[in-house]
Amino acid sequence: MKRVEPRTPATLNEEIVGAELPGVRATASEAERLARIEREFMRGFEALAGLGPAVCVFGSARTDPEHPEYALAREVGRRIGERGFAVITGGGPGTMEAANRGARDAGTRSVGLNIILPHEQALNPYVDLGLSFDYFFARKLMFVRYSWAFVVFPGGFGTLDELFEVFTLVQTGEARGRPVALVGRDYWSGLFDWMRSELLAPGRISPGDLELAACTDEASEIVAAACSGTVVSG
Repeated sequence: MKRVEPRTPATLNEEIVGAELPGVRATASEAERLARIEREFMRGFEALAGLGPAVCVFGSARTDPEHPEYALAREVGRRIGERGFAVITGGGPGTMEAANRGARDAGTRSVGLNIILPHEQALNPYVDLGLSFDYFFARKLMFVRYSWAFVVFPGGFGTLDELFEVFTLVQTGEARGRPVALVGRDYWSGLFDWMRSELLAPGRISPGDLELAACTDEASEIVAAACSGTVVSG
């Protein structure tokens, strides 16, 4: 039987997740992994400590600049900035770029929290404060810790992962009082229909859990929902 050599992980995420698998070569000790994690958290905490009020915008990296969603995300980013909030995104292209671009239009702080992937995703050119993370869990903590609210545009697995992370933290009281605005009634309606039939009806969630987010298509309503807390003068 031919022996298959374990593959070398392409990222530190893959290295730590696959550390116990025989098909993945371990390239670090537990002590080295813990030290890297600590450095990543400290770098994020130090860089974002003085950011002030911010709204996080999630959405697809694949949104074309000519798509109406790009224009809407740019407008939402601008309006958030005009309300006195910084704008945080995942730092990549598409919807993230559009929101950062809108923040730049408004003259507010434009933040990008990038993730290092095998197919590199570079920071978009509209980021003023950019950080690149090796670990998804460190990056997601920064999103939640430094954001007062969340705006979620249509996206793929990454956007859904980020949304349900926020839903879970708000539902359990770990991120109490963080408004969530979902953009696009047509996009989200099917998901909410499924949650009503498969989660709410059998009692897997409570009725109030479906009210954790406001869903709308209008820029003014999106920004009002996200910035419904204290309004900070710019």
